Amino acid sequence: MTTERKVVVITGSSSGIGAAFVEAYLERGWRVIGNARNIAASDNPDYITVSGDIGDPIIARKVVQTAIDRFGRVDTLINNAGIWRPGRIEDISEEVFRQVMRTNLESVFFATQVAVPAMKKQGGGHIVQISTSLVEHALQTVPAVVASLSKGACVAATRGLAMELASSNIRVNAISLGIVITPLHTGSNPEDLKSFSPLNRNGKIEDVVRAMNYLEDADYVTGEIHYVDGGRTAGH
Repeated sequence: MTTERKVVVITGSSSGIGAAFVEAYLERGWRVIGNARNIAASDNPDYITVSGDIGDPIIARKVVQTAIDRFGRVDTLINNAGIWRPGRIEDISEEVFRQVMRTNLESVFFATQVAVPAMKKQGGGHIVQISTSLVEHALQTVPAVVASLSKGACVAATRGLAMELASSNIRVNAISLGIVITPLHTGSNPEDLKSFSPLNRNGKIEDVVRAMNYLEDADYVTGEIHYVDGGRTAGH
Protein backbone atom coordinates (compact mmCIF):
# COMPACT_ATOMS: atom_id res chain seq x y z
CA MET A 1 0.00 0.00 0.00
CA THR A 2 1.30 3.44 -0.94
CA THR A 3 -0.09 6.69 0.40
CA GLU A 4 1.53 9.44 -1.65
CA ARG A 5 -1.40 9.85 -4.08
CA LYS A 6 -4.50 11.69 -2.92
CA VAL A 7 -7.76 9.86 -2.24
CA VAL A 8 -11.38 11.02 -2.53
CA VAL A 9 -14.50 9.33 -1.20
CA ILE A 10 -17.67 10.08 -3.19
CA THR A 11 -21.13 8.98 -2.11
CA GLY A 12 -23.95 8.62 -4.61
CA SER A 13 -21.41 7.95 -7.33
CA SER A 14 -23.19 5.51 -9.66
CA SER A 15 -24.76 8.12 -11.95
CA GLY A 16 -25.32 11.80 -12.59
CA ILE A 17 -23.22 14.30 -10.67
CA GLY A 18 -21.54 11.64 -8.54
CA ALA A 19 -20.35 9.67 -11.57
CA ALA A 20 -18.98 12.90 -13.07
CA PHE A 21 -17.07 13.59 -9.86
CA VAL A 22 -15.51 10.13 -10.09
CA GLU A 23 -14.32 10.81 -13.63
CA ALA A 24 -13.00 14.26 -12.74
CA TYR A 25 -10.93 13.02 -9.81
CA LEU A 26 -9.53 10.08 -11.76
CA GLU A 27 -8.44 12.59 -14.40
CA ARG A 28 -6.66 14.48 -11.62
CA GLY A 29 -4.71 11.31 -10.87
CA TRP A 30 -6.47 10.69 -7.57
CA ARG A 31 -7.64 7.37 -6.21
CA VAL A 32 -11.38 7.12 -5.71
CA ILE A 33 -13.78 5.24 -3.46
CA GLY A 34 -17.34 5.35 -4.79
CA ASN A 35 -20.60 4.30 -3.22
CA ALA A 36 -24.23 3.83 -4.22
CA ARG A 37 -27.01 1.46 -3.29
CA ASN A 38 -26.36 -0.48 -6.48
CA ILE A 39 -23.00 0.09 -8.09
CA ALA A 40 -20.97 -2.12 -10.38
CA ALA A 41 -17.57 -3.42 -9.37
CA SER A 42 -14.67 -1.54 -10.91
CA ASP A 43 -11.76 -3.07 -12.80
CA ASN A 44 -9.75 0.13 -12.38
CA PRO A 45 -7.25 -0.33 -9.52
CA ASP A 46 -7.58 3.38 -8.73
CA TYR A 47 -11.36 3.19 -8.35
CA ILE A 48 -12.90 0.99 -5.68
CA THR A 49 -16.68 0.72 -5.33
CA VAL A 50 -18.64 -0.11 -2.19
CA SER A 51 -22.31 -0.91 -2.66
CA GLY A 52 -24.92 -0.32 0.00
CA ASP A 53 -27.31 2.21 1.47
CA ILE A 54 -25.17 5.12 2.62
CA GLY A 55 -27.95 6.05 5.02
CA ASP A 56 -27.04 2.99 7.08
CA PRO A 57 -24.37 4.12 9.59
CA ILE A 58 -22.55 0.81 9.15
CA ILE A 59 -22.29 1.35 5.37
CA ALA A 60 -21.32 5.01 5.78
CA ARG A 61 -18.46 4.03 8.04
CA LYS A 62 -17.48 1.12 5.78
CA VAL A 63 -17.21 3.36 2.71
CA VAL A 64 -14.75 5.73 4.37
CA GLN A 65 -12.89 2.96 6.16
CA THR A 66 -12.38 1.23 2.80
CA ALA A 67 -10.41 4.24 1.61
CA ILE A 68 -8.25 4.13 4.71
CA ASP A 69 -7.72 0.37 4.48
CA ARG A 70 -7.06 0.23 0.73
CA PHE A 71 -5.27 3.52 0.08
CA GLY A 72 -4.13 4.66 3.51
CA ARG A 73 -5.74 8.08 3.58
CA VAL A 74 -8.77 10.29 2.85
CA ASP A 75 -8.00 13.69 1.37
CA THR A 76 -11.51 14.67 0.31
CA LEU A 77 -14.96 13.41 1.29
CA ILE A 78 -17.82 14.43 -1.02
CA ASN A 79 -21.18 13.88 0.64
CA ASN A 80 -23.11 13.79 -2.63
CA ALA A 81 -25.75 11.10 -1.95
CA GLY A 82 -29.26 12.46 -1.73
CA ILE A 83 -32.88 11.72 -2.52
CA TRP A 84 -35.62 14.13 -3.52
CA ARG A 85 -39.10 13.65 -2.09
CA PRO A 86 -41.15 16.83 -2.58
CA GLY A 87 -44.54 17.13 -0.94
CA ARG A 88 -46.70 19.15 1.40
CA ILE A 89 -45.93 18.57 5.05
CA GLU A 90 -49.33 17.03 5.75
CA ASP A 91 -48.79 14.49 2.96
CA ILE A 92 -45.35 13.26 3.98
CA SER A 93 -45.38 9.90 5.70
CA GLU A 94 -43.12 9.03 8.58
CA GLU A 95 -41.47 6.45 6.34
CA VAL A 96 -40.59 9.05 3.69
CA PHE A 97 -39.39 11.52 6.32
CA ARG A 98 -37.05 8.99 7.91
CA GLN A 99 -35.80 7.76 4.53
CA VAL A 100 -34.83 11.29 3.47
CA MET A 101 -33.16 12.10 6.78
CA ARG A 102 -31.27 8.84 6.70
CA THR A 103 -29.92 9.40 3.19
CA ASN A 104 -29.47 13.17 3.10
CA LEU A 105 -28.38 13.90 6.67
CA GLU A 106 -27.40 10.92 8.76
CA SER A 107 -25.05 9.60 6.07
CA VAL A 108 -23.22 12.94 6.11
CA PHE A 109 -22.74 12.78 9.87
CA PHE A 110 -21.50 9.20 10.02
CA ALA A 111 -19.22 9.36 6.97
CA THR A 112 -17.71 12.64 8.17
CA GLN A 113 -17.24 11.26 11.66
CA VAL A 114 -15.00 8.51 10.28
CA ALA A 115 -13.14 10.74 7.82
CA VAL A 116 -12.14 13.48 10.27
CA PRO A 117 -9.73 11.42 12.43
CA ALA A 118 -7.97 10.14 9.31
CA MET A 119 -7.66 13.69 7.96
CA LYS A 120 -6.30 14.95 11.28
CA LYS A 121 -3.73 12.16 11.33
CA GLN A 122 -2.46 13.02 7.84
CA GLY A 123 -2.42 16.78 8.50
CA GLY A 124 -5.50 18.03 6.66
CA GLY A 125 -8.35 17.34 4.31
CA HIS A 126 -11.48 18.63 2.62
CA ILE A 127 -15.17 17.84 3.14
CA VAL A 128 -17.89 18.94 0.73
CA GLN A 129 -21.67 18.70 1.03
CA ILE A 130 -24.01 18.90 -1.97
CA SER A 131 -27.05 20.99 -1.10
CA THR A 132 -29.93 22.83 -2.79
CA SER A 133 -30.69 26.54 -3.08
CA LEU A 134 -34.22 25.71 -1.88
CA VAL A 135 -32.69 25.81 1.60
CA GLU A 136 -32.19 29.58 1.35
CA HIS A 137 -35.05 30.44 -0.99
CA ALA A 138 -38.14 28.29 -0.88
CA LEU A 139 -40.74 28.28 -3.64
CA GLN A 140 -44.47 28.27 -3.09
CA THR A 141 -44.82 26.01 -6.10
CA VAL A 142 -42.26 23.46 -4.86
CA PRO A 143 -43.15 22.13 -1.40
CA ALA A 144 -39.87 20.68 -0.17
CA VAL A 145 -39.86 20.70 3.60
CA VAL A 146 -37.90 17.46 4.02
CA ALA A 147 -35.26 18.65 1.54
CA SER A 148 -34.96 21.91 3.46
CA LEU A 149 -34.74 20.11 6.81
CA SER A 150 -32.08 17.66 5.69
CA LYS A 151 -29.99 19.82 3.38
CA GLY A 152 -30.41 22.91 5.56
CA ALA A 153 -28.91 21.00 8.45
CA CYS A 154 -25.96 20.05 6.24
CA VAL A 155 -25.40 23.70 5.29
CA ALA A 156 -25.42 24.74 8.95
CA ALA A 157 -23.03 21.90 9.78
CA THR A 158 -20.74 23.00 6.96
CA ARG A 159 -20.17 26.36 8.59
CA GLY A 160 -19.90 24.88 12.07
CA LEU A 161 -17.43 22.20 11.04
CA ALA A 162 -15.38 24.72 9.06
CA MET A 163 -14.72 26.55 12.31
CA GLU A 164 -14.31 23.42 14.41
CA LEU A 165 -11.79 21.85 12.06
CA ALA A 166 -9.87 24.86 10.77
CA SER A 167 -7.08 24.39 13.29
CA SER A 168 -6.60 20.86 11.94
CA ASN A 169 -6.21 22.18 8.37
CA ILE A 170 -9.49 20.54 7.33
CA ARG A 171 -11.62 22.67 5.04
CA VAL A 172 -15.40 22.21 4.88
CA ASN A 173 -17.52 23.62 2.05
CA ALA A 174 -20.83 23.06 0.31
CA ILE A 175 -22.15 23.38 -3.22
CA SER A 176 -25.75 24.60 -3.35
CA LEU A 177 -27.51 23.68 -6.57
CA GLY A 178 -30.30 25.13 -8.60
CA ILE A 179 -31.86 23.09 -11.38
CA VAL A 180 -29.18 20.78 -12.77
CA ILE A 181 -30.37 18.30 -15.36
CA THR A 182 -29.61 14.82 -14.02
CA PRO A 183 -31.55 11.54 -13.78
CA LEU A 184 -33.26 13.14 -10.76
CA HIS A 185 -35.34 15.18 -13.22
CA THR A 186 -36.41 12.28 -15.40
CA GLY A 187 -39.99 12.90 -16.45
CA SER A 188 -39.76 16.69 -16.14
CA ASN A 189 -39.80 19.04 -19.10
CA PRO A 190 -36.44 20.88 -19.10
CA GLU A 191 -38.04 23.89 -20.81
CA ASP A 192 -40.41 24.30 -17.88
CA LEU A 193 -37.50 24.37 -15.43
CA LYS A 194 -35.44 27.12 -17.09
CA SER A 195 -37.49 29.89 -15.50
CA PHE A 196 -36.02 29.06 -12.07
CA SER A 197 -32.71 30.59 -13.20
CA PRO A 198 -32.14 34.28 -14.04
CA LEU A 199 -29.69 33.03 -16.68
CA ASN A 200 -32.70 31.32 -18.26
CA ARG A 201 -31.04 27.97 -18.66
CA ASN A 202 -30.75 24.80 -16.70
CA GLY A 203 -27.50 23.80 -15.06
CA LYS A 204 -25.35 21.06 -16.53
CA ILE A 205 -23.40 18.43 -14.66
CA GLU A 206 -20.17 19.97 -15.92
CA ASP A 207 -21.13 23.24 -14.16
CA VAL A 208 -21.10 21.37 -10.86
CA VAL A 209 -17.81 19.63 -11.66
CA ARG A 210 -16.19 23.00 -12.37
CA ALA A 211 -17.39 24.27 -8.99
CA MET A 212 -15.93 21.21 -7.28
CA ASN A 213 -12.63 21.64 -9.09
CA TYR A 214 -12.49 25.24 -7.88
CA LEU A 215 -13.17 24.31 -4.27
CA GLU A 216 -10.64 21.49 -4.40
CA ASP A 217 -7.90 23.87 -5.47
CA ALA A 218 -9.00 26.86 -3.37
CA ASP A 219 -7.02 26.03 -0.25
CA TYR A 220 -7.83 29.37 1.40
CA VAL A 221 -11.59 28.78 1.16
CA THR A 222 -13.55 27.13 3.97
CA GLY A 223 -17.09 27.52 5.30
CA GLU A 224 -18.20 28.55 1.80
CA ILE A 225 -21.66 27.81 0.42
CA HIS A 226 -20.87 27.89 -3.29
CA TYR A 227 -24.02 28.56 -5.33
CA VAL A 228 -24.36 26.90 -8.71
CA ASP A 229 -27.89 28.04 -9.46
CA GLY A 230 -27.79 30.40 -12.43
CA GLY A 231 -28.14 33.45 -10.18
CA ARG A 232 -31.29 32.35 -8.39
CA THR A 233 -29.96 33.02 -4.88
CA ALA A 234 -28.50 36.39 -5.85
CA GLY A 235 -31.88 37.41 -7.27
CA HIS A 236 -33.69 37.06 -3.95
